[in-house]
Amino acid sequence: MSKVFKKTSGNGHIALYLGKRDFVDHVDSVEVVDGVVKVDPAGLEGKKVYVYLACAFRYGSEELDVIGLSFRRDIWIKRIQVYPPTGESVTKTPMQESLMKKVGEQGCPFSFQMPTNLPCSVALQPAPSDSGKACGVDFEVKAYLANAPNNSDEEVEKKDTCRLMIRKIQFAPANNKPGPKAEISKQFMMTDKPLHLEASLEKELYYHGDPIAVKVKINNETAKVVKNIKVSVEQLTSVVLYSSDTYTKAVCTEEFNETVNANSTLEKTFQITPLLASNAEKRGISVDGRLKEEGTNLASTTLSEGEKEMQGIMVSYKVKVNLIVSGGGLLGGLTASDVSVELPLCLMSPKPAEVRTDITIESVEG
Repeated sequence: MSKVFKKTSGNGHIALYLGKRDFVDHVDSVEVVDGVVKVDPAGLEGKKVYVYLACAFRYGSEELDVIGLSFRRDIWIKRIQVYPPTGESVTKTPMQESLMKKVGEQGCPFSFQMPTNLPCSVALQPAPSDSGKACGVDFEVKAYLANAPNNSDEEVEKKDTCRLMIRKIQFAPANNKPGPKAEISKQFMMTDKPLHLEASLEKELYYHGDPIAVKVKINNETAKVVKNIKVSVEQLTSVVLYSSDTYTKAVCTEEFNETVNANSTLEKTFQITPLLASNAEKRGISVDGRLKEEGTNLASTTLSEGEKEMQGIMVSYKVKVNLIVSGGGLLGGLTASDVSVELPLCLMSPKPAEVRTDITIESVEG
Protein backbone atom coordinates (compact mmCIF):
# COMPACT_ATOMS: atom_id res chain seq x y z
CA MET A 1 0.00 0.00 0.00
CA SER A 2 1.46 3.36 -1.04
CA LYS A 3 0.54 6.62 0.70
CA VAL A 4 -0.19 9.83 -1.13
CA PHE A 5 0.13 13.04 0.90
CA LYS A 6 -2.51 15.75 0.52
CA LYS A 7 -2.73 19.31 1.81
CA THR A 8 -5.75 21.52 1.09
CA SER A 9 -5.76 25.33 1.19
CA GLY A 10 -7.79 27.13 3.80
CA ASN A 11 -10.37 28.24 1.25
CA GLY A 12 -10.62 24.74 -0.25
CA HIS A 13 -9.97 25.96 -3.81
CA ILE A 14 -6.65 24.13 -4.31
CA ALA A 15 -5.20 20.90 -2.95
CA LEU A 16 -1.60 19.70 -3.21
CA TYR A 17 -0.83 16.00 -3.73
CA LEU A 18 2.59 14.35 -3.45
CA GLY A 19 3.32 10.66 -3.91
CA LYS A 20 6.18 10.82 -1.38
CA ARG A 21 8.03 13.27 0.81
CA ASP A 22 11.53 11.81 0.64
CA PHE A 23 13.55 12.42 -2.53
CA VAL A 24 16.89 10.71 -2.99
CA ASP A 25 20.10 12.48 -3.96
CA HIS A 26 22.24 10.01 -5.92
CA VAL A 27 25.18 12.51 -5.91
CA ASP A 28 25.20 12.82 -9.71
CA SER A 29 21.40 13.27 -9.93
CA VAL A 30 18.39 13.92 -7.71
CA GLU A 31 14.96 12.30 -7.97
CA VAL A 32 12.35 14.47 -9.69
CA VAL A 33 9.84 16.09 -7.33
CA ASP A 34 6.51 15.32 -8.98
CA GLY A 35 2.96 15.92 -7.86
CA VAL A 36 -0.50 17.18 -8.78
CA VAL A 37 -2.52 20.25 -7.78
CA LYS A 38 -6.32 19.91 -7.80
CA VAL A 39 -7.85 23.24 -8.80
CA ASP A 40 -11.43 24.50 -8.44
CA PRO A 41 -11.56 27.23 -11.12
CA ALA A 42 -14.79 28.69 -9.70
CA GLY A 43 -13.01 29.99 -6.62
CA LEU A 44 -9.95 31.59 -8.19
CA GLU A 45 -11.46 35.06 -8.76
CA GLY A 46 -9.19 35.66 -11.74
CA LYS A 47 -6.00 34.58 -9.97
CA LYS A 48 -3.57 31.99 -11.25
CA VAL A 49 -2.23 28.90 -9.51
CA TYR A 50 1.52 28.58 -8.99
CA VAL A 51 3.69 25.95 -7.35
CA TYR A 52 7.16 26.50 -5.98
CA LEU A 53 9.89 24.30 -4.61
CA ALA A 54 12.26 26.02 -2.19
CA CYS A 55 15.40 25.01 -0.33
CA ALA A 56 16.03 27.30 2.62
CA PHE A 57 18.38 27.71 5.54
CA ARG A 58 16.49 28.40 8.75
CA TYR A 59 18.48 29.99 11.58
CA GLY A 60 15.89 31.30 13.98
CA SER A 61 12.44 30.85 15.42
CA GLU A 62 9.45 31.34 13.14
CA GLU A 63 7.66 33.15 15.96
CA LEU A 64 10.08 36.10 15.73
CA ASP A 65 9.16 36.79 12.10
CA VAL A 66 6.18 38.79 13.37
CA ILE A 67 8.49 41.64 14.44
CA GLY A 68 9.84 41.99 10.92
CA LEU A 69 13.04 40.00 11.25
CA SER A 70 13.82 37.32 8.67
CA PHE A 71 15.14 34.06 10.05
CA ARG A 72 14.94 32.13 6.80
CA ARG A 73 17.18 32.52 3.78
CA ASP A 74 16.29 30.92 0.46
CA ILE A 75 19.20 28.96 -0.99
CA TRP A 76 17.34 27.91 -4.14
CA ILE A 77 13.78 28.42 -5.35
CA LYS A 78 11.87 27.63 -8.54
CA ARG A 79 8.30 28.61 -9.48
CA ILE A 80 5.99 27.30 -12.19
CA GLN A 81 2.42 28.12 -13.25
CA VAL A 82 0.03 25.15 -13.29
CA TYR A 83 -3.32 26.91 -13.91
CA PRO A 84 -4.38 28.17 -16.35
CA PRO A 85 -2.17 25.76 -18.34
CA THR A 86 0.69 27.49 -20.14
CA GLY A 87 0.51 25.18 -23.15
CA GLU A 88 3.78 23.42 -22.42
CA SER A 89 3.62 19.67 -22.88
CA VAL A 90 4.02 17.72 -19.64
CA THR A 91 5.18 14.11 -19.61
CA LYS A 92 3.46 12.53 -16.65
CA THR A 93 5.29 10.16 -14.34
CA PRO A 94 3.59 6.88 -13.30
CA MET A 95 2.78 8.44 -9.92
CA GLN A 96 1.14 11.44 -11.59
CA GLU A 97 -0.87 9.14 -13.84
CA SER A 98 -2.19 7.37 -10.73
CA LEU A 99 -2.91 10.66 -9.00
CA MET A 100 -4.76 12.06 -12.01
CA LYS A 101 -7.09 9.06 -11.89
CA LYS A 102 -7.88 9.90 -8.26
CA VAL A 103 -8.17 13.67 -8.75
CA GLY A 104 -9.92 13.75 -12.11
CA GLU A 105 -10.05 16.53 -14.69
CA GLN A 106 -9.27 19.25 -12.14
CA GLY A 107 -5.77 17.84 -11.63
CA CYS A 108 -2.75 19.82 -12.84
CA PRO A 109 0.56 17.90 -12.82
CA PHE A 110 3.87 19.58 -12.02
CA SER A 111 7.48 18.51 -11.61
CA PHE A 112 10.77 20.03 -10.43
CA GLN A 113 14.34 18.94 -11.07
CA MET A 114 16.58 19.94 -8.19
CA PRO A 115 20.25 20.67 -8.93
CA THR A 116 22.80 18.27 -7.49
CA ASN A 117 24.70 20.86 -5.45
CA LEU A 118 21.96 21.58 -2.90
CA PRO A 119 22.49 20.39 0.67
CA CYS A 120 20.46 17.55 2.14
CA SER A 121 17.78 18.04 4.77
CA VAL A 122 19.52 18.41 8.10
CA ALA A 123 18.81 20.18 11.39
CA LEU A 124 20.87 21.25 14.37
CA GLN A 125 19.36 19.71 17.48
CA PRO A 126 17.96 22.37 19.84
CA ALA A 127 18.33 22.27 23.60
CA PRO A 128 15.34 20.78 25.51
CA SER A 129 14.33 24.31 26.60
CA ASP A 130 14.41 25.77 23.07
CA SER A 131 11.11 26.35 21.23
CA GLY A 132 10.19 26.77 17.57
CA LYS A 133 11.75 25.17 14.53
CA ALA A 134 15.32 23.98 14.68
CA CYS A 135 18.10 25.68 12.77
CA GLY A 136 18.89 23.81 9.57
CA VAL A 137 18.14 23.16 5.92
CA ASP A 138 14.61 22.35 4.83
CA PHE A 139 12.67 21.90 1.58
CA GLU A 140 9.11 23.00 0.90
CA VAL A 141 6.60 22.53 -1.91
CA LYS A 142 3.89 25.19 -1.90
CA ALA A 143 0.87 25.77 -4.14
CA TYR A 144 -0.72 29.21 -3.99
CA LEU A 145 -3.10 31.65 -5.68
CA ALA A 146 -1.64 34.91 -6.96
CA ASN A 147 -1.73 37.34 -9.90
CA ALA A 148 2.04 36.98 -10.42
CA PRO A 149 4.44 34.20 -9.36
CA ASN A 150 6.72 36.46 -7.30
CA ASN A 151 5.52 40.02 -6.78
CA SER A 152 6.77 41.57 -3.54
CA ASP A 153 3.90 44.06 -3.65
CA GLU A 154 1.27 41.32 -3.81
CA GLU A 155 0.19 39.78 -0.53
CA VAL A 156 -0.58 36.06 -0.77
CA GLU A 157 -3.01 35.19 1.99
CA LYS A 158 -2.50 32.06 4.07
CA LYS A 159 -5.94 30.74 3.10
CA ASP A 160 -4.81 30.82 -0.55
CA THR A 161 -1.85 28.50 0.06
CA CYS A 162 -1.15 24.86 0.82
CA ARG A 163 2.31 23.50 1.53
CA LEU A 164 4.10 20.26 2.27
CA MET A 165 7.57 19.89 3.70
CA ILE A 166 9.75 17.35 1.88
CA ARG A 167 13.23 15.96 2.45
CA LYS A 168 16.26 15.61 0.22
CA ILE A 169 18.16 12.60 1.50
CA GLN A 170 21.11 10.39 0.64
CA PHE A 171 21.33 6.65 1.24
CA ALA A 172 24.40 4.52 1.65
CA PRO A 173 26.03 3.34 -1.60
CA ALA A 174 25.43 -0.29 -2.48
CA ASN A 175 29.13 -1.17 -2.53
CA ASN A 176 31.00 -0.98 0.74
CA LYS A 177 34.77 -0.59 0.57
CA PRO A 178 37.48 -1.79 2.96
CA GLY A 179 37.89 0.45 5.98
CA PRO A 180 40.67 2.97 6.59
CA LYS A 181 43.80 2.38 8.67
CA ALA A 182 45.94 4.89 10.55
CA GLU A 183 49.12 4.51 12.56
CA ILE A 184 51.59 6.58 14.53
CA SER A 185 54.93 6.00 16.26
CA LYS A 186 55.75 8.30 19.14
CA GLN A 187 59.10 8.56 20.88
CA PHE A 188 59.29 9.98 24.39
CA MET A 189 62.10 11.71 26.18
CA MET A 190 64.55 9.40 27.88
CA THR A 191 63.47 6.42 25.74
CA ASP A 192 65.35 4.86 22.84
CA LYS A 193 62.42 3.08 21.22
CA PRO A 194 58.91 4.29 20.28
CA LEU A 195 55.35 3.41 21.14
CA HIS A 196 53.51 2.29 18.00
CA LEU A 197 49.72 2.63 17.67
CA GLU A 198 47.70 1.30 14.74
CA ALA A 199 43.89 1.50 14.37
CA SER A 200 41.64 0.31 11.56
CA LEU A 201 37.98 -0.17 10.63
CA GLU A 202 36.70 -3.33 8.97
CA LYS A 203 34.71 -1.36 6.39
CA GLU A 204 34.34 2.20 5.16
CA LEU A 205 30.61 2.64 5.82
CA TYR A 206 28.39 1.80 8.76
CA TYR A 207 24.61 2.08 9.13
CA HIS A 208 22.98 4.15 11.88
CA GLY A 209 22.60 1.99 14.98
CA ASP A 210 25.19 -0.60 13.99
CA PRO A 211 28.14 -1.20 16.33
CA ILE A 212 31.43 0.06 14.92
CA ALA A 213 34.33 -2.34 15.43
CA VAL A 214 37.66 -0.55 15.89
CA LYS A 215 40.72 -2.81 15.73
CA VAL A 216 43.62 -1.49 17.80
CA LYS A 217 47.23 -2.71 17.79
CA ILE A 218 49.75 -1.37 20.32
CA ASN A 219 53.45 -2.16 20.43
CA ASN A 220 54.89 -0.46 23.48
CA GLU A 221 58.69 -0.62 23.30
CA THR A 222 59.11 2.21 25.82
CA ALA A 223 59.49 2.22 29.59
CA LYS A 224 56.11 3.94 29.91
CA VAL A 225 52.72 2.35 30.59
CA VAL A 226 49.49 2.70 28.62
CA LYS A 227 46.93 3.25 31.39
CA ASN A 228 43.76 3.77 29.42
CA ILE A 229 42.33 3.53 25.89
CA LYS A 230 39.60 5.94 24.79
CA VAL A 231 37.67 5.38 21.56
CA SER A 232 35.28 8.06 20.34
CA VAL A 233 33.21 9.08 17.33
CA GLU A 234 33.19 12.79 16.51
CA GLN A 235 30.71 14.57 14.29
CA LEU A 236 32.01 17.44 12.18
CA THR A 237 29.37 19.91 10.99
CA SER A 238 30.37 22.54 8.41
CA VAL A 239 27.90 25.41 8.16
CA VAL A 240 28.48 27.08 4.79
CA LEU A 241 26.36 30.20 4.51
CA TYR A 242 28.05 33.48 5.32
CA SER A 243 31.37 31.89 6.24
CA SER A 244 32.62 28.33 6.50
CA ASP A 245 32.52 27.30 10.16
CA THR A 246 33.09 23.72 11.33
CA TYR A 247 31.85 22.46 14.67
CA THR A 248 33.17 19.23 16.18
CA LYS A 249 31.13 17.34 18.78
CA ALA A 250 31.72 13.91 20.28
CA VAL A 251 28.62 11.77 19.74
CA CYS A 252 30.01 8.61 21.36
CA THR A 253 32.90 8.10 23.77
CA GLU A 254 33.94 4.87 25.48
CA GLU A 255 36.87 4.39 27.85
CA PHE A 256 38.44 0.96 28.21
CA ASN A 257 40.63 0.11 31.20
CA GLU A 258 43.27 -1.75 29.24
CA THR A 259 46.86 -1.63 30.49
CA VAL A 260 49.84 -2.11 28.19
CA ASN A 261 52.98 -2.34 30.26
CA ALA A 262 56.47 -1.42 29.15
CA ASN A 263 57.85 -3.66 26.39
CA SER A 264 54.42 -5.26 25.84
CA THR A 265 51.89 -5.51 23.03
CA LEU A 266 48.12 -5.49 22.72
CA GLU A 267 45.85 -6.39 19.83
CA LYS A 268 42.12 -6.02 20.49
CA THR A 269 38.88 -4.94 18.81
CA PHE A 270 36.69 -2.42 20.62
CA GLN A 271 33.03 -1.75 19.77
CA ILE A 272 31.23 1.57 20.03
CA THR A 273 27.76 2.58 18.83
CA PRO A 274 26.94 6.26 18.22
CA LEU A 275 23.20 6.88 18.75
CA LEU A 276 21.04 9.99 18.77
CA ALA A 277 19.31 8.65 21.89
CA SER A 278 22.60 9.02 23.77
CA ASN A 279 22.83 12.68 22.68
CA ALA A 280 19.24 13.75 23.29
CA GLU A 281 20.24 16.61 25.61
CA LYS A 282 23.17 17.83 23.52
CA ARG A 283 22.52 21.09 21.71
CA GLY A 284 23.95 21.60 18.22
CA ILE A 285 24.22 17.95 17.18
CA SER A 286 23.34 17.56 13.48
CA VAL A 287 20.41 15.24 12.80
CA ASP A 288 18.74 14.12 9.60
CA GLY A 289 15.79 16.37 8.73
CA ARG A 290 12.49 15.18 10.14
CA LEU A 291 8.88 15.66 9.12
CA LYS A 292 6.68 16.77 12.02
CA GLU A 293 7.09 14.40 14.97
CA GLU A 294 8.68 11.53 13.06
CA GLY A 295 11.75 10.00 14.59
CA THR A 296 15.17 10.63 13.13
CA ASN A 297 18.82 9.79 13.71
CA LEU A 298 22.22 11.40 13.73
CA ALA A 299 22.78 13.25 10.46
CA SER A 300 24.13 11.08 7.69
CA THR A 301 27.51 11.70 6.15
CA THR A 302 27.21 14.17 3.26
CA LEU A 303 28.30 12.53 0.03
CA SER A 304 29.64 14.81 -2.69
CA GLU A 305 31.27 14.37 -6.06
CA GLY A 306 34.28 16.53 -6.89
CA GLU A 307 34.48 20.17 -5.90
CA LYS A 308 30.99 21.41 -5.11
CA GLU A 309 30.14 24.73 -3.61
CA MET A 310 27.27 23.72 -1.39
CA GLN A 311 25.44 26.16 0.81
CA GLY A 312 23.86 24.93 4.00
CA ILE A 313 25.17 22.18 6.22
CA MET A 314 27.63 19.37 5.46
CA VAL A 315 28.32 16.55 7.89
CA SER A 316 31.21 14.12 8.30
CA TYR A 317 32.51 11.78 11.02
CA LYS A 318 35.78 10.46 12.36
CA VAL A 319 36.79 7.77 14.83
CA LYS A 320 39.48 8.80 17.28
CA VAL A 321 41.61 6.35 19.29
CA ASN A 322 43.47 7.95 22.18
CA LEU A 323 46.00 6.31 24.52
CA ILE A 324 46.72 7.76 27.96
CA VAL A 325 50.40 7.00 28.55
CA SER A 326 52.11 7.56 31.91
CA GLY A 327 55.68 7.12 33.09
CA GLY A 328 54.84 5.02 36.14
CA GLY A 329 56.21 5.60 39.64
CA LEU A 330 55.42 8.61 41.84
CA LEU A 331 55.54 11.08 38.95
CA GLY A 332 53.57 8.87 36.54
CA GLY A 333 50.48 11.06 36.55
CA LEU A 334 52.45 14.25 36.14
CA THR A 335 54.33 12.94 33.12
CA ALA A 336 51.30 11.45 31.36
CA SER A 337 50.81 12.18 27.67
CA ASP A 338 48.43 11.24 24.86
CA VAL A 339 49.00 9.25 21.70
CA SER A 340 46.15 9.34 19.19
CA VAL A 341 45.11 8.52 15.63
CA GLU A 342 42.00 9.42 13.64
CA LEU A 343 40.03 7.44 11.04
CA PRO A 344 37.41 8.82 8.63
CA LEU A 345 33.97 7.24 9.11
CA CYS A 346 30.94 7.19 6.82
CA LEU A 347 27.66 6.87 8.76
CA MET A 348 24.44 6.52 6.72
CA SER A 349 21.11 4.74 6.32
CA PRO A 350 20.57 1.85 3.89
CA LYS A 351 18.26 2.47 0.98
CA PRO A 352 14.84 0.99 1.81
CA ALA A 353 13.06 -1.34 -0.57
CA GLU A 354 10.25 0.40 -2.46
CA VAL A 355 6.91 -1.35 -2.51
CA ARG A 356 4.25 0.44 -4.52
CA THR A 357 0.83 -1.07 -5.13
CA ASP A 358 -2.52 0.58 -4.45
CA ILE A 359 -2.72 4.25 -3.43
CA THR A 360 -4.20 5.64 -0.21
CA ILE A 361 -4.42 9.40 0.38
CA GLU A 362 -3.34 10.86 3.71
CA SER A 363 -4.32 14.44 4.50
CA VAL A 364 -1.52 16.31 6.24
CA GLU A 365 -2.42 18.68 9.06
CA GLY A 366 -0.48 21.75 10.09
